[in-house]
Amino acid sequence: MSSITPRTPPLRIGIAGLGRLGRRHAENLAFRIRNARLVWACSPVPSELDDARNELGIEQTTSDFDRMIHAPDVDAIVLVTPTALHAQQTIAALEAGKHVFVEKPLALDVADCERVEAVAARHPDRVAMVGFVRRFDASYRRAHDDMRQGAIGRPFLVRSQTCDMNDPSGFFVRYAAQSGGIFMDCSVHDIDLARWMLGNPRAVRAFATGTIAMHPGLAEHADVDNGLAMVDFEGGGRAVFYASRTFAHGHETQTEVIGTGGKLLIGHGAERDRIVTSDSHGVRHASTADFFERFGDAFVHEMNAFVAACRGEAALDLTLSDATEATRIGLAITRSLRSGQVEML
Repeated sequence: MSSITPRTPPLRIGIAGLGRLGRRHAENLAFRIRNARLVWACSPVPSELDDARNELGIEQTTSDFDRMIHAPDVDAIVLVTPTALHAQQTIAALEAGKHVFVEKPLALDVADCERVEAVAARHPDRVAMVGFVRRFDASYRRAHDDMRQGAIGRPFLVRSQTCDMNDPSGFFVRYAAQSGGIFMDCSVHDIDLARWMLGNPRAVRAFATGTIAMHPGLAEHADVDNGLAMVDFEGGGRAVFYASRTFAHGHETQTEVIGTGGKLLIGHGAERDRIVTSDSHGVRHASTADFFERFGDAFVHEMNAFVAACRGEAALDLTLSDATEATRIGLAITRSLRSGQVEML
């Protein structure tokens, strides 16, 4: 006589924030993520809630965050809200009994990150995950796994960049007041990758410099549109970061890891596809336009990993302490940019 194992119901998710990135997460949750249902959406913008109902089929919408996190038909919360809200909203959702996915960075202050870690530690039955999406990109994952198998000997140097195509509208200039600056907004991904690739060492020293090449409005926010940073880690590891808002050809994310027995290069050339055109204008290929295009599949893999962890199907190797360290390093780099001095961590 055979028995049938009851099927675990899908994870019921509420999303807060339906702006540029939030809308992409909502689309994935509504149409592409396994074993999940997007049942609530929260936004202060009425048109975004209308879109959530009419285009994404979300059953419940609200502008009241507390109402959503206390709804009995929600198991998990996805936060794609302004960075200044991340820590407190993560804590509120955890204390309301929900699993939480929060976009990077976890906070713009180390103390706030540590507050989140403390609350999460009191609720070990609840998943709390920060969205470092590049860890879920197939190329980065393969490079990481190859290194763990000794493919390049002992890795000791990471050079990584996040370079956006120039946006003449100046969206990021208007956003600079709350972004935390170019290193916290862009390079936090590279910082996390460097620690991941080097085996999660602790940073001890940072120095940064930068320039405003095209967007003078950043000066009032003590920010730049092109920045360079160097970080020293315990054990001899080093990392060099480049962030730009002004690339002419497209979005170019690239990481090089150098080891004692070789090197790995991920994302070189920013190719959109495998077509190379040769004509009277020269030899060229099309470039990725933005990070949505470059990491579209990784966003899906990332959310699938979150859902699987919430359902008890797989453990996460990405921790809140990783997010805290990324913030700690990003803040030190930003202080160095503004002071012109080496910052000790």
